[in-house]
Amino acid sequence: MDSPQFEDRMAKILFPKEEILQRVKVIAAQITTDYTQNGFAKDPKDRPLLLVGVLRGALVFLADLARRFPIPVEYDLISVSSYGNGTAPGAVRLVKDLEKPIEGRDVLLVEDIIDTGYTIEYLRRSFTARNPASFRVCTLVDKVARRETPTTIDYTGFALEEDEFIVGYGMDYAELYRNLPYIGVLKTEWIG
Repeated sequence: MDSPQFEDRMAKILFPKEEILQRVKVIAAQITTDYTQNGFAKDPKDRPLLLVGVLRGALVFLADLARRFPIPVEYDLISVSSYGNGTAPGAVRLVKDLEKPIEGRDVLLVEDIIDTGYTIEYLRRSFTARNPASFRVCTLVDKVARRETPTTIDYTGFALEEDEFIVGYGMDYAELYRNLPYIGVLKTEWIG
């Protein structure tokens, strides 16, 4: 996992494993408080919060986040495609839909990274059309430097002001680096 081959390809480690796990713990505590003490739960049937992970990048974050909750949660997965060649934004399309209906459910969409905002807004429109009791967004990284359309993010692990190509902790380049326990900036010679 921490192979020299991968480490040699990093310009720098942006968020080390320990820092990521601490942020996950803080986010889980805030969500727990919000959905219990602060009354964000609106499901008339009192079902557990439904976490929806966006494949593939959010899988690692979703797993770590789900394990931190002291409250019951369920989860489902969705897959969308928003990049034609791996780096340039393209049209968003649904690849794999949810398996569970979300009508009347409290839904928390879990993303690894939000950059331009197009994908998250596509998902927001799609999910709100299905009449959930509530809908909120959680992302590990908010790459504000790339934002092209306004969006609301309810829970953020890290805000990234620079437009750097990051990998690790679920995020990839050409399907590599997802298994790194940290988030690093990929050297430009390894991109493209």
